[in-house]
Amino acid sequence: MSEFVSSQQPFPAAEISSLPRAPQLAAARPPRVLAVANQKGGVGKTTTAINLGTALAAIGEDVLIIDLDPQGNASTGLGIDRKSRSRSTYDVLAGEIALRDAIVPTAVPRLSLAPSTLDLTGFELEIGQSHDRALRLRNALTPLNVSAPEQTHYAYVLIDCPPSLNLLTVNAMAAANAILVPLQCEFFALEGLSQLLKTVESVREQLNPGLTIHGIVLTMYDSRNNLAGQVVADVRQFMGSKVYDTIIPRNVRVSEAPSYGKPVLVYDLKCSGSEAYLRLATEIIQREKELRAA
Repeated sequence: MSEFVSSQQPFPAAEISSLPRAPQLAAARPPRVLAVANQKGGVGKTTTAINLGTALAAIGEDVLIIDLDPQGNASTGLGIDRKSRSRSTYDVLAGEIALRDAIVPTAVPRLSLAPSTLDLTGFELEIGQSHDRALRLRNALTPLNVSAPEQTHYAYVLIDCPPSLNLLTVNAMAAANAILVPLQCEFFALEGLSQLLKTVESVREQLNPGLTIHGIVLTMYDSRNNLAGQVVADVRQFMGSKVYDTIIPRNVRVSEAPSYGKPVLVYDLKCSGSEAYLRLATEIIQREKELRAA
């Protein structure tokens, strides 16, 4: 895999010149922080963080992805090999460096990454008794609200959470404006969602009163599977307008792209998965406009 990860290709800017551009804001706002969270593994969480971030960057937004999973799949999927992660989100949460010092560029223009390492596995044990243990990430993000002229001002910060409801995920929720939930179209989808919603409510009550569910994105949808269609109907009935209109299909190109250290939009811009993530990015920007108007 290492030979693939190291052979990054520039983002195909010419191919996306016809995409809609994000509206330019009159004045810089604090970045919108979205935690991509689901305690279940294998639901497309990291894939969504990588490709949504790439899609937002492709339509003109400056985006930062924070890899908060010790497995570091978001970092690998964006072509940042382990040897290049001399500074990581662990160092940030441990208070050893500022967040901006951990950020590295990716092969995608406008998309940056704060990578993770396996050191994060010891985070909970090391600071479990600290009074600010749940607020480390929020405190680290605060300086991003004010950017010097030579610094990138991020419109969006996407936090890729680990597949568990541990202290790292709580840090992400305490720091976030909203939660984006990838939900696989499978039988136990709603059961896992109920548990996540309870955690969100607990964090809202104790740490972050403004936390909301930005939306639920249905992933790995297979139109040939009758059960998948029933899951979509059940989730929409249960969560209503919180479910995005965009559904991410099960697509082999989406599965292949991480082994090359590329988002699927770079690996194959014209595949159905890439098109779906571009629609999702557009839908999220539209929801943001509606929230500001409200």
